[in-house]
Amino acid sequence: MEGGAASRRGFLGWFLGTSVGAMCVSILYPVVRYISPPDVPEPATSSVVAATANELKPNEGKIFRFGGQPGLLVRTEEGFKAFSASCTHLNCTVQYRGDMKQVWCACHNGFYDLNGHVVSGPPPKPLQEYQVHVAGDEIVVSKS
Repeated sequence: MEGGAASRRGFLGWFLGTSVGAMCVSILYPVVRYISPPDVPEPATSSVVAATANELKPNEGKIFRFGGQPGLLVRTEEGFKAFSASCTHLNCTVQYRGDMKQVWCACHNGFYDLNGHVVSGPPPKPLQEYQVHVAGDEIVVSKS
């Protein structure tokens, strides 16, 4: 009889242990799925209307959406320039500083010139430059 009681006790211990483990998994799995972002493919966008011609004054910049990423449109004295607005250091969104005539990343004080090249700060490589075409009243930005 002792052998039967020990096996029953072992079975109950195993059963309760796996029940607690299953309960923990059933609670943690939805929490982990909620915290981790879903994989959403970026739409295949090769060009986008970033602004209208009279929307920006000379020496002004504007952030626009280019697919799933931000883009930066700058109106200089010569015309328009467009770049990826994601800093090459840590993907912070950059902005145009008209007082300095440079693109600035506020996260770690990185600066780019109006050709997208790094002037100072921690960014390791230049911004991706886009092509700009003025079609009537619309400013169309496309990847090269």
